[in-house]
Amino acid sequence: MPEISPSFNDTRLTRRAFLALTVASTAEIAAFAQPSASKLPVTGTANPDLEPLDKLMTSFVEENKVPGASLAVTRNGRLVYARGFGYADVEQKEPVQPADLFRIASVSKPITAVAVLRLAEKSKLKLDDKVMDLIKLTPLVSLGARPDERWKQITIRHCLQHTGGWDRDKTYDPIGRPWIIAKAHNIRPPVTPTQIVQYMMSQPLDFDPGERHAYSNIGYLVLGRIIEAVTGQEYEAYVKKEVMSPLRVKTAQLGRALIENRVKGEVKYYDAKKRMGPALYPPRLKQQVPLQYGAENLEAFEAHGGWIASAVDLAKFATAFDNPVKSPILRAKTIETMWARPNGAAGAETDGKPKAAFYGCGWTVRPVGNTGKSNDWHTGFIAGTEALLVRRWDGIKLGGALQHLQQPGRQFPGRADRRARPRGGR
Repeated sequence: MPEISPSFNDTRLTRRAFLALTVASTAEIAAFAQPSASKLPVTGTANPDLEPLDKLMTSFVEENKVPGASLAVTRNGRLVYARGFGYADVEQKEPVQPADLFRIASVSKPITAVAVLRLAEKSKLKLDDKVMDLIKLTPLVSLGARPDERWKQITIRHCLQHTGGWDRDKTYDPIGRPWIIAKAHNIRPPVTPTQIVQYMMSQPLDFDPGERHAYSNIGYLVLGRIIEAVTGQEYEAYVKKEVMSPLRVKTAQLGRALIENRVKGEVKYYDAKKRMGPALYPPRLKQQVPLQYGAENLEAFEAHGGWIASAVDLAKFATAFDNPVKSPILRAKTIETMWARPNGAAGAETDGKPKAAFYGCGWTVRPVGNTGKSNDWHTGFIAGTEALLVRRWDGIKLGGALQHLQQPGRQFPGRADRRARPRGGR
């Protein structure tokens, strides 16, 4: 990521400059079949100094036929921009509002990571604790499967940094196997996060824990089980109390799969390809339903990708670490740990040279020279939605989301730096 500081009134704002500009903002995008109306609805308070952001977002939404999107930006801890673009519900012509909720997919991972780090601060666990000593779950042993002894080597830090031993490129991602996992448990779908973890506890790892980095959703589901085991609370309840409440974030919550369970203020999701699949949820179990509304096991995404939040919520979250000494949710030393370079191959190239960017504890991190500062970000992507959370080194934060397009060649504005971006986002 370039070390640039574009002016807020630079009308030639490029996508790369947009990413640089949005250190403390959150962007959410939510729909595909943009109606043919000539004037795109834009909500929120206009700021003439930030008109380039309006132009960038409106052109992006219109050119890519995105139903709706939201963007929030903070600078030096202050919210300076929060606007909605397009429609939260295309059919009802309901404009996206700045505070509308979107599924944020893997942008849930930094939230889970912070929840775990808070437990470490309270001496409820240590990052190098073995996960098997904490979760106390019984592996699902069926069809001759035998637990991999290397599970006993996996630590909390491994799960946070995606070095636990799972590689979905070599084998598979269990979140995409709800029917297989349900059959192994001899139950009907949907399956729970705990049932997914139990199933994976009986499957072989793809590499030795700590050997290297490979982006993994299952590791974050394991972290969710650790939170529950250590606190005696449900994952969502703990995160709301310990992470969201201190930031005065009141509407963020775990999402629900079915459209009838859409909460107040949540956008409607669209799929450009109108894909269908067998329903995982009653009362339409096995019937063909839209992929984004029941054909994916959304409620089991939980700690790795299940949250819904507004762009403003995400910007607040990103801003919480601006002043480490006064952070409302983590101590300065813990924040340093969150963005620390992992040991071994996860943090270095094959020749031993430090990687230009790496995955810390819940964030992708790109150090800025020898300044001690860094650009930190996470993306999220599932059927119907895409999200982006960015913390710039110069005090700007961006949170955004959109209703998803999944059109070839389309790029979320600001996602120009792809070299270290994890695949997928689910």
